[in-house]
Amino acid sequence: MSDRVRDAPVTLKIILIGNSGVGKSSFMNRYVYHRFTNMYRATIGSDLLSKTVHVDGKTVTLQIWDTAGTERFQSLGTPLYRGAHCCMLVFDVTSKASFSALDAWRKEFLIQGEPRDPTDFPFIVLGNKTDSSDREVSRGKALQWCEEINAEYFEGSAKEDLGVEKPFTRAARCGLQQYKKHTLENTGHFQITCKQPRETRNTCEC
Repeated sequence: MSDRVRDAPVTLKIILIGNSGVGKSSFMNRYVYHRFTNMYRATIGSDLLSKTVHVDGKTVTLQIWDTAGTERFQSLGTPLYRGAHCCMLVFDVTSKASFSALDAWRKEFLIQGEPRDPTDFPFIVLGNKTDSSDREVSRGKALQWCEEINAEYFEGSAKEDLGVEKPFTRAARCGLQQYKKHTLENTGHFQITCKQPRETRNTCEC
């Protein structure tokens, strides 16, 4: 990879999907702004927050997309999912239904997002609300499913600020690997530059 490609600013697109009410907005805001509120409104369509982090010695900007978890907004998935470098599947550990829905969300992402290599695309599974005593999905059950789909599992609580950093750090690292892989494929080892004088550049045919 050329030095120019290696040193170029990197922006990674991280998508959060899952049923409505599982805490996608809460987790994202806790990570970016270090705050929590019970007053979040349901996400309409999608929401975007950005955070600059250091991953493997490189500065990257995470564009974290929080998506609506309702069926009437799923049609937005096609343009929203495309170009993602990592997908975080979020569920509520106190809701079996939200966990069971992850398989459909994952399949929908693979269809609508059209990742270049579906078998190698990174998924991070995140169980939220571990602070609650009404748990319905065990850690073992979640780990078993993650093993089946070759995904990494994290759990925590946005409310209590537990386990918030690790899943995003891992998503950033996995996303950076995807970025490097496909940037190298797209750029190869050559670069075409136009060296025509500025005043004649409008007629340049290179």
